[in-house]
Amino acid sequence: MAIVSMKALLESGVHFGHRTHKWNPAMKPYIFTERNGIHIIDLQKTVKALDLGYNLVRDTVADGGSVLFVGTKRQAQDTIRDEAERVEMPYVTNRWLGGMLTNWRTIRERVNELDRLERMRDQGEFSRITKKEALILQRKMDRLEYLLGGIRKMTGLPNMVFVVDVYREATAIHEANLLQIPVLAMVDTNCDPRTIDYIIPSNDDAIRAIKLLVGKIADAVMEGKAMRKEEEIEAMPEEAVMAISEEPELSDEELLGEATLAKLPSRQVETESDSVGSEVVAEVDETVEADAEAEEQIEAAVEAEIVVEAEIVVEEEIVAEEEAEAEVDVESTESEGDQEQENSKVKDETE
Repeated sequence: MAIVSMKALLESGVHFGHRTHKWNPAMKPYIFTERNGIHIIDLQKTVKALDLGYNLVRDTVADGGSVLFVGTKRQAQDTIRDEAERVEMPYVTNRWLGGMLTNWRTIRERVNELDRLERMRDQGEFSRITKKEALILQRKMDRLEYLLGGIRKMTGLPNMVFVVDVYREATAIHEANLLQIPVLAMVDTNCDPRTIDYIIPSNDDAIRAIKLLVGKIADAVMEGKAMRKEEEIEAMPEEAVMAISEEPELSDEELLGEATLAKLPSRQVETESDSVGSEVVAEVDETVEADAEAEEQIEAAVEAEIVVEAEIVVEEEIVAEEEAEAEVDVESTESEGDQEQENSKVKDETE
């Protein structure tokens, strides 16, 4: 199944090329037709090329590699930054500095300088110098962040470079070619595809087209990371088993030492090791029996407490019933006495 459907490519305007008088003849195999003075890109080849690029990026990341996203044109800056940060990959969106790849050591030193300036600011060292010096350092730090902020976490050369607009990023592509770093790029009809290793024929000016294709490449990075995590999880138990199996068994010399072995005969050493083993087994059995006896005692104590509590509850209920009966008897006797007094009064009154 294709990574992107033809309908999605058409809706995003991926098929629109440049005007016919601006075309590069090397892009002829990727052009479908001409309409109203504009070349139309063959989307069938775009779908195949995108599938190939997706698989390459996924496999590169799954093998532990990294992909550098490059897009300095205004239409691509926000998309490149957002997608690269989403998948935690390095990116360049403002300006390509000459030597970013071919002179990586110097560029890395500038990144280290940016880290040093930020540590100074966070530790409050800017407050110990004059305002003018602090302002100069702050401007320098902002400039380095503007130019190198996207590659601060890049510890070495990337394994692949993904480019939007081959014509604009010619310097980046040239450096990657010198270092034999594979280049995957969105190539429009006005660009030269001969310097690109993996071509995705596409409109590189429409924002919707850029968002669609850059997002798919970023998804390939995410899938590659997921595959690498799965491989690491699967490899961990095997490595642990191999490490345990490869551990050498300790000999008598390593356990007792050469001096002790020299004093003891070989049979005595064996009997002592056997006796030590039997003592350990006996101690384990004793502790198990002691734990079992302790558990039985605890259970018996708990049952006894439950029985005592039950007896107390029963006695309390009996006492309460007796008290209630006594109160009923007292009330009945009092009521009988009152009735007799009333009867006697009635008799006296009648007489």
